[in-house]
Amino acid sequence: MAGVTQIKKIVILLKIFAFNNKISYLYICTMPIGILIIIKMPSPAFFTADELAARIKAYFSHIEGEFHLEMKPGKNPEDGTSAKKVWDREPEPATITGLALFIGFNSRDEFNDYEENGEFAVILKRGHLCIEAIYEKKLHQQSPTGAIFALKSMGWSDKTENKTGCAEVFKTLEIKIIETGPKPADSEKEVIL
Repeated sequence: MAGVTQIKKIVILLKIFAFNNKISYLYICTMPIGILIIIKMPSPAFFTADELAARIKAYFSHIEGEFHLEMKPGKNPEDGTSAKKVWDREPEPATITGLALFIGFNSRDEFNDYEENGEFAVILKRGHLCIEAIYEKKLHQQSPTGAIFALKSMGWSDKTENKTGCAEVFKTLEIKIIETGPKPADSEKEVIL
């Protein structure tokens, strides 16, 4: 019994550590071998809506890349100098996965779950919408195939669909009574057995 109480104390201490540090949280499972403790990093590493919005804004400025200007003399002395843009960090395309990683999520599933049910879901949906807008702008470029594929995976459709589905179409059913055989009796007296 002393071993079980020791394990319970360790589990309680680990829970307190995880709660106080906001660094990790625990899933504790009982298994035939013993108690398995899995430490998992938290998905959202933000605590306020403003912090999340700032991280999303920082992602979009991060993907623009960084550069500096170098002054180069012209070929002729009359030309003077010209500035040349030298990239320190190349620009990157905007992606949902890139946004999720930059914010601090561990997977797209965590990002999607938080976007659907999280406390700051509205802010994540706005970030998602910004990425869709970037891909939508790429539709007007020379070869928009990649943008079309990305938008389709985000739920867009390139087909015009009929707004009325099969379940919503109501057909009128007309019933006609056609008399065949003997005429029905009007009273009991007319019935012959």
